[in-house]
Amino acid sequence: MTIALIAHDAKKELMIQFCIAYCGVLSRHKLCATGTTGKLVSEATGLEIQRYLSGRQGGDQQIAARIACDEIDVLLFFRDPINRKESEPNEMALLRLCDVHNVPVATNIATAEALIMALERGDLDWREYGNLPI
Repeated sequence: MTIALIAHDAKKELMIQFCIAYCGVLSRHKLCATGTTGKLVSEATGLEIQRYLSGRQGGDQQIAARIACDEIDVLLFFRDPINRKESEPNEMALLRLCDVHNVPVATNIATAEALIMALERGDLDWREYGNLPI
């Protein structure tokens, strides 16, 4: 499975701690991330992560393109719900693509833990056989 990681600045440390905690599970999958998030997580965990541009430079859109091509199986997107972002329209488009392509998404640590546990149990193996027709 391919897991994409994105974290707003205020949530990057939480993403790092999450990835440290679930390094064993994550290490069994392909990982990609926006630039800074990928760099920080990789440095903290030693996980191999394909890095795209930073979110502000278009990394979110690069991940969105991979979702549109059915190349991402899970998105972990730790969002900062308090501080409004200029990129919110892009983020809504990213989340909409996940809905269109049936990509499980976690926008906070609670749902991320649920998805990681589902991954570990094999509950998301259906992703490997392709999406159902829309």
